[in-house]
Amino acid sequence: MRALVWHGTQDIRCDTVPDPEIEHERDAIIKVTACAICGSDLHLYDHFMPGMKNGDIMGHETMGEVVEVGKGVNGALRKGERVVIPFTIICGECDQCKRGFFSVCERSNRNKHVASKAFGHTTAGLFGYTHLTGGYAGGQAEYLRVPFADKTHIKVPDSLTDEQVLFLSDILPTGWQAVVQCDIEPTDTVAIWGAGPVGQMAVRSAVLLGAKQVVCIDRVPERLDMARAGGAITIDFSQESVISRLNELTGGKGPEKCIDSVGMEAHATATIDSMYDRAKQAMMLETDRPHVLREMIYVCRPAGTISIPGVYGGLLDKIPFGALMNKGLTVRTGQTHVNRWTDDLVRRIDEGQLDPSFVITHRVGLEDGPEMYRTFRDKKDGCIKVVIRP
Repeated sequence: MRALVWHGTQDIRCDTVPDPEIEHERDAIIKVTACAICGSDLHLYDHFMPGMKNGDIMGHETMGEVVEVGKGVNGALRKGERVVIPFTIICGECDQCKRGFFSVCERSNRNKHVASKAFGHTTAGLFGYTHLTGGYAGGQAEYLRVPFADKTHIKVPDSLTDEQVLFLSDILPTGWQAVVQCDIEPTDTVAIWGAGPVGQMAVRSAVLLGAKQVVCIDRVPERLDMARAGGAITIDFSQESVISRLNELTGGKGPEKCIDSVGMEAHATATIDSMYDRAKQAMMLETDRPHVLREMIYVCRPAGTISIPGVYGGLLDKIPFGALMNKGLTVRTGQTHVNRWTDDLVRRIDEGQLDPSFVITHRVGLEDGPEMYRTFRDKKDGCIKVVIRP
């Protein structure tokens, strides 16, 4: 089969690789009908995340048709069924899965000894996302093996198109969880840093869940336009002070809820901390650039909530923890517990409350995938979200 394969920093190729096979009785094989490039894939493209190996297949936003099932799937999936595959691989049986904390499944990471050394305890296995999370082949390919397939799937109605449901795999529930973690009140101002795909989903989730006003911060004009179309007030951080503008919008009190949809590769315009981060990152003295996190802690209203769906990979420097503690801020983080939210989100899509396909700007075949990684990373050609049809 053909697949997008990682060969090193900024080196993704469309290669011919062996077809996946059933390896365990709870496996299934799906024929991929649509997949996407995620913003967190760019952390792998630029090699900011550890644990990638030459030959790893990329991708964790995938859907398709079931073509083969293991005997242990026990009727949970059948050949011909149409499914979205969450990026989190879940057993459905461990203590964490039973509590709905699917992204920290205790059994699905087959490299849990590595994850435990890095994080203290293992987290779930993830598709196409380093050997820290299991080293599983990703779904930017013609076929995908799905471990624990009796639990790791989302069945979708035939009435909905691939593009309406594909993002149930990651960015829609990720933006949704980021907002739900904020416990939105009708009087809240929700400030969202980053107008990429997750930020766009967070904007629409915050509006749908009843925030008084939603503010989105970015510097890319087409992303800011899309956020405004979704109901947000926008701030171009390259043109004005984020802190001054947020204080103006909140009567000097700051937003009650702040969401970091950027993560480890934050950009800033000629700020001291941004230059500091880039220098330390270049010398391998710091792994992540946490400018957004620092800014959120500073501007958030006391007793407010900070929600972090943006991916961080390792060590951060100069975090104003004194401000965090003294202001009494609540911090909620984590990879997304995808299956906790999908029944509700499928219903909302089916009823017309949400149509996640709005975010798609580019549609390509697998052979165009390597070039689209560069286009997406460099924010060229108005690229916000790429869907691939193998």
